[in-house]
Amino acid sequence: MSFKEFERLYDVIAKLRDPKDGCPWDLEQTHRSLLKYLQEETYEYMHAVESEDYDKMEEEIGDVLLQVLLHSIIAKQNGKFDLESVSKTLADKMIRRHPHIFSDTKVDGVDDIMDNWEKIKAKEKAESKSHYEINDEHLCFPALTSSYKIGKKTNKLNFDWSDPTQVAYKVEEEWQELKEELAPFPRFNHDRVKEELGDFLFSAAQLGRHLGIDPEQALREANIKFTKRFNKIEDLARERNIDMKTTSQDELEYLWQEVKQSE
Repeated sequence: MSFKEFERLYDVIAKLRDPKDGCPWDLEQTHRSLLKYLQEETYEYMHAVESEDYDKMEEEIGDVLLQVLLHSIIAKQNGKFDLESVSKTLADKMIRRHPHIFSDTKVDGVDDIMDNWEKIKAKEKAESKSHYEINDEHLCFPALTSSYKIGKKTNKLNFDWSDPTQVAYKVEEEWQELKEELAPFPRFNHDRVKEELGDFLFSAAQLGRHLGIDPEQALREANIKFTKRFNKIEDLARERNIDMKTTSQDELEYLWQEVKQSE
């Protein structure tokens, strides 16, 4: 396998970060300033996958790779790590976590593989600094995913609801508490409402977990569904010369229901 184009790409990005002849914008970037771009490019790639648009996938995974290279080159310039050490660390981890491929460990199906994976991760964690089962590693994901992972971990520690019905009751309880805080609307306590909304969303994520549904993915699919429906409303509005910015809520609701019924 040839990596000629990858090497050319690396040289291009390294040139952008050249202290003498590089691009002023690229030279200003830091690990922290680039975080928003890494997040945006990752989500854009995810959307391309969900859309099954392979041309877009190729473009967006390239943008993700750009972020990987920028972070690696910045770290190299700061004397912290480089792409070579990143590659070695990742390769070592993959070999370590796949003993059924790279050593003589015997497994019986995917369940055994996942059990081994978790045991190896637990051993690695025991060698790390944190002594808590629930720690920062559970907080570095999108919020709903973090809630889901926290719930999975507490389940293994015997701290969980016994069935989805109990979780549904908890969701209802949190919803009622949120409504109580909203009752003096519009003079509600913003901080209290935010807290109760967070509790409601956390419990909703746990309900998804108990039902075998990834809440982050469920919400992404809901966003996609809403967007497609709203695009159809926009199409209808254009066809009927309706100005969406000035028409009534009732008229827009009528269009919404028309779109739903046509599906």
